[in-house]
Amino acid sequence: MTRNEEDSQATILNLQKQLEEAQASAEKAEAKPDVPDYDTYQTSLTGRYCSPEISRLFSQRSRHSTWRRLWLYLAESERELGIGTITTEALEQMRSHLVLSDADFEVAKAEEKIRRHDVMAHVHAFGMSAPAAAGIIHYGATSCYVTDNTELILMRDAMDLLLPKLAKVILNLAKFAVEWKGEPCLAYTHLQPAQLITVGKRAAQWAQDLMFDLESIEDVRKGLKFRGAQGTTGTQASFLEIFNNDAAKCDALNELLSKKAGFFKCYDISTQTYSRKVDLIIANAIAGLGATSQKICGDIRHLAAWEEMDEPFESKQIGSSAMPYKRNPMRSERIYSLSRELMSKPASFANTLSDQWMERTLDDSAIRRMDIPEMFLLADAILLGLDNVTSGLVVYPKKIAARVQEKLPFMITESIMMRMVAKGANRQDAHEKIRLLSNEASSEVKIEAKPNDLVARIRAIEFFKPIWDELDDMLRPTLYIGRSVEIVERFCGEGGVLDEKIHPYR
Repeated sequence: MTRNEEDSQATILNLQKQLEEAQASAEKAEAKPDVPDYDTYQTSLTGRYCSPEISRLFSQRSRHSTWRRLWLYLAESERELGIGTITTEALEQMRSHLVLSDADFEVAKAEEKIRRHDVMAHVHAFGMSAPAAAGIIHYGATSCYVTDNTELILMRDAMDLLLPKLAKVILNLAKFAVEWKGEPCLAYTHLQPAQLITVGKRAAQWAQDLMFDLESIEDVRKGLKFRGAQGTTGTQASFLEIFNNDAAKCDALNELLSKKAGFFKCYDISTQTYSRKVDLIIANAIAGLGATSQKICGDIRHLAAWEEMDEPFESKQIGSSAMPYKRNPMRSERIYSLSRELMSKPASFANTLSDQWMERTLDDSAIRRMDIPEMFLLADAILLGLDNVTSGLVVYPKKIAARVQEKLPFMITESIMMRMVAKGANRQDAHEKIRLLSNEASSEVKIEAKPNDLVARIRAIEFFKPIWDELDDMLRPTLYIGRSVEIVERFCGEGGVLDEKIHPYR
């Protein structure tokens, strides 16, 4: 035996020893009780906020088992297109080991230490589980065949998890809006009191924004395509060689792969990767949900401060460790915070896209490992929070009515002006007199903390005598909500716009 042969034999024996140790370590780990790990960092998203199903979807077992499914799809398709070296035994062994065991992960970990390449580590680990397939796994493919196609599968499946949850939040708000469609409340422009709306009308506004998010995510989901098998730079050169320059078989391969993976077709052009523009398009749709959620929760937080509305608050819940009386809107604040982080994701994806030199650079890899799962985990956590908040909103009608009455004298000034003009007064004169009286009344309210006496001031001015008898009737809030009730019924009611939009998710 030559020196080189001896070195090779020693390397093989050393590798076998490492793999045996890895398998033993995995078996030992499986025997351990499942206890929390308090000594290593855990992300708050999986530990506190998001659902088990979204956590499982982006888990290592899910990701790498998807790699194995993709390798199976490739081998099956290549055999169907005439590659005779791929045996039925190889395919059966692959099908029997699609879900990685803990021992498989330990084998892959040991392989990666040696090879410094995660995909090839898993190729070898899969080959150990399916030895009849060891020589044909990954045939003709580059790493992005499994990594990129897996990301597309996971993002598609994540959107399928998010959409019904988003529809549920919309349904909550639709029911709430209909229930409170006729309750007059102050509207705000510039965060200053404006013409009245109703509690239900405001909720309908929230629901419409969420409907836009639903439509955006649906559109992205519907248009999502597969990368397929494109070779190292998107030319399919390796597959042309496999199929003896038969381009039709290259096309057939991607048709088979797309069908097996549940996609309607592949992207027309790929480089080594599918275009990172796809990630940005998805991120813009998902992050839109963050913007909507932050707006809704910002409104709820203001309404809670004005004591018009509260989020759900449990009987033993503590609002503040120092101030026992407080009912802080912590759920809305949490959603607001998570939304802020979600809204930052498109910028990261845009930077990744713009930094992809030529046909691909690997600086997209580490950041996407974080950005893609985090984006969907954030969205999931936000929707869980919104479902909880919107299904238990508490309204305080008497407080709302009191705040309306405080500002209503100002609200009726436009109607006073129009009625005066109808009785022959000059519109500009009426406007100026009302402006001056309103400022005087406002000063009394703000400086002296006195009740709003604008109506009394109007009664004291002879100019307004033609409408004095009408003033009391004009102080009914329902006169100033416009078509709020009709708008809510048409949009949120049975058979309305939202009913039709969320029907597929019921």
